Amino acid sequence: MSTKSAITLRDLTFEWPDGSVALSGVNGTFTTGRTGLIGRNGAGKSTLLRLIAGILTPTAGHIDTIGEVGYLPQTLTLHQETTVARLLGIDGILAAMRAIESGDVDERHFDTIGDDWDIEARADEALHQIGFTAADLDRRIAEVSGGEAMLIAITGLRIRRTPITLLDEPTNNLDRPTRAKLAEFVDEWPGTLVVVSHDLELLEHMENTAELYAGNLDTFGGPYSAWKEHLEQEQAAAVQAARSAQQALKVEKRQRVEAETKLARRERTARKTQKDGGIPKILAGNRASKAQASAGSLRSTLDDKVQAAQAAVNAADARVREDEHINLTLPDPDVPRGRRLAELHDEDRTVVIQGPERVALVGPNGSGKSTLVEQLVHGGTPAPGRAHGRLLTDLIGYLPQRLDGLDEDASAMANVQSVAPGTPAGTIRNQLARLLLRGDSADRPVSTLSGGERFRVSLARLLLAEPPAQLLILDEPTNNLDIASVEQLAEALDAYRGALLVVSHDFTFLERIGIDTVLELGTDGRMRQRPGLNV
Repeated sequence: MSTKSAITLRDLTFEWPDGSVALSGVNGTFTTGRTGLIGRNGAGKSTLLRLIAGILTPTAGHIDTIGEVGYLPQTLTLHQETTVARLLGIDGILAAMRAIESGDVDERHFDTIGDDWDIEARADEALHQIGFTAADLDRRIAEVSGGEAMLIAITGLRIRRTPITLLDEPTNNLDRPTRAKLAEFVDEWPGTLVVVSHDLELLEHMENTAELYAGNLDTFGGPYSAWKEHLEQEQAAAVQAARSAQQALKVEKRQRVEAETKLARRERTARKTQKDGGIPKILAGNRASKAQASAGSLRSTLDDKVQAAQAAVNAADARVREDEHINLTLPDPDVPRGRRLAELHDEDRTVVIQGPERVALVGPNGSGKSTLVEQLVHGGTPAPGRAHGRLLTDLIGYLPQRLDGLDEDASAMANVQSVAPGTPAGTIRNQLARLLLRGDSADRPVSTLSGGERFRVSLARLLLAEPPAQLLILDEPTNNLDIASVEQLAEALDAYRGALLVVSHDFTFLERIGIDTVLELGTDGRMRQRPGLNV
């Protein structure tokens, strides 16, 4: 595996116009090859990619790269009239080639084309791999699915063959087949690739794992699973070292106290001897001076040992992470096993969600999963031939893909109090703290919170509502969450005793929350029950 540096960060600092600091004094390197960039929400991963791509300018510090950088943002901003060629990033070259073919030999056309005279053939070859051809170059993006648009954009980066490519959460909203195709692209990617992702399966295709944590960038030679195992071993050793250092400090402090007790006893004995006249005054004075000097030296030596032990404790404690876990005490929605909560229908079958059942709704992009849950929650007439649903309880909680149900000007406390008016403020504050929303975070306007914090406010509104929801409906809840937040969500849902209906492409997450039933929705609008997630 190559260890040549492709991207080097030197004391990189970036501040937003309002003065808030996103990154401060970051140093580190990304080597050639494939690297997964991980870190908590708010750590600055997306900001770092935009700085490397040149979209943002550092407030201080430098970024050195081995060549041109290609970049795919987390959210593609697509106009319906955008063409496949434009999304590929080759529309300008194609326009220049067509101008020359029509007789326009302006020098600027040749400059635009450069060495890319074979771009159409390369595009045709690359498009074939995702089910398109060069004949689709003039098609509008409105005619393709969101997943197909993402693959086209990634294909464009492959065609450009830049020395460095940056991808920010490329698997968001991608179905299983499209994720598998992306993984194939990653495995054979030409040049250096840096991918920000919470997708554990994609991260296993990386040669290196870089973590942005507490303002530092550290790189490990291996995929996410190897990095996590290394981190767990490192943290276990750090915890043991911290305990040993603390024990050593206690020993040094005890020895310091014992020595001080002995010195005090000696001083009392010397004073008593002198008072009783057992030795001449001059000799007693000399002995006292020597004793004081010896005691001072001993105290200094012991103080140095205590200070050294304290420094060792501080250094050992600094290696131990303070990664916190959600630990909620939730009201029991008391859902009897025979209680029918919702029905899902297609032309051939009816599926009933009942009791504390956990149901996953999976299927390819464009099959109508979000449309189905929207119709289930809000009612309305379903499209002919499409799956539809009916609620059998009013006690539901719904988390859509877009977290747009919060009062942006109100605090987390106020947002939760609005759905739990009878719960004492102290109880709500305690529960928010268990969701890692403490102090200032619980009292600031929601509009000022990070994405992960906003998500936990939305989750608190669902889990702490009065009366408690018998059925939670979650639509792609792991999108845009970092790995730690996904783990926290799984922990929170583990404490919930009602029913779940979860739309997700993240099978690792679905396995973690103990799914009982897997329903697959096809592009024809029909449902089928799968025997498991991995079938």
